[in-house]
Amino acid sequence: MPLLAIETSCDDTCAAVLDGAQVLSNVISSQADHERYGGVVPEVASRHHLELAIPVLDAALAGADVDFDAIDGVAVTAGPGLIGALLVGLSTAKSIAAPRQLPLIPVDHLHGHVAANFLEPDPLEPPFLCLIASGGHTMLAAVGDHEGFEIVGETLDDAAGEAIDKAARMLGLGFPGGPELERLARSGDPEAFSFPVAMARDPGLDFSFSGLKTALVYICRDLGEEQTRDRAADLAAGFQAAVVDQLVTKLGRALDRGDWPAVALGGGVAANGPLREAVADLCQARGIRFKQVSRELCTDNAAMIGSAARFSRPIPYPDYLGFDAFATGPRGGR
Repeated sequence: MPLLAIETSCDDTCAAVLDGAQVLSNVISSQADHERYGGVVPEVASRHHLELAIPVLDAALAGADVDFDAIDGVAVTAGPGLIGALLVGLSTAKSIAAPRQLPLIPVDHLHGHVAANFLEPDPLEPPFLCLIASGGHTMLAAVGDHEGFEIVGETLDDAAGEAIDKAARMLGLGFPGGPELERLARSGDPEAFSFPVAMARDPGLDFSFSGLKTALVYICRDLGEEQTRDRAADLAAGFQAAVVDQLVTKLGRALDRGDWPAVALGGGVAANGPLREAVADLCQARGIRFKQVSRELCTDNAAMIGSAARFSRPIPYPDYLGFDAFATGPRGGR
């Protein structure tokens, strides 16, 4: 029977219906109001989730041509994320599951990004190495089975997506900054300015993006407002290239340390065209498979949560009534 999944960890209100690995519907409603603030405001995000939860759920059920009575269980993101936003999703899931005494399946958001690769068509089976890069997380996950993952490298400060959003704001672009920065960078010269590739010589697998962001601050300060505006395309291209270079360098180093037959991407930054091309080239050079999920499944979505739920422990009614969300973690994957 179908599984209903809900994702509200940040500013996207998402619902999906799955039948095993098949996605019957996957609805994503992004909140535009945060652009005026240059970033996600947690309280604003929570209030919008309250307004959007029911319409998004209705759209997901309609898209799958099922109703609540046909649902066999309810999966929901339990964390990590913005605690207020998570609580809206968790409360909504409980309100659907409890009256029908359905099981509730809490899912770790990061496990969801990994599990997006398990979905049809052409699901990827473990083992594989997964690079997750988003606005809130940047890490390398060693995926040995469907049930979890091991973090082998992670950011020591800013996430890649957070750094990109801040760079976009410095260059006068909108929010979220990733798509706009990528668009602007297409007409720029990535070698026009010298940006540091942080921790390139560090033998470890951790990431750091705060120094790259600071370098852009200093370059913009030295150029001045007018020159920064005139050279924005070159600045965007150089900054994007430095982010991609660090991600791919660390991924290559992780591949050197294990016998990995495949590589996958997850998180919103995984939708970046130059990153996907660079990882594809790396995998081709090494003769290993590169699994590219659709861009819709890279960003936050409920289909990935439903996919992870298939390999997560369900909580029976009424035991989940006291279950709580968590802002940091992970509580899920290994």
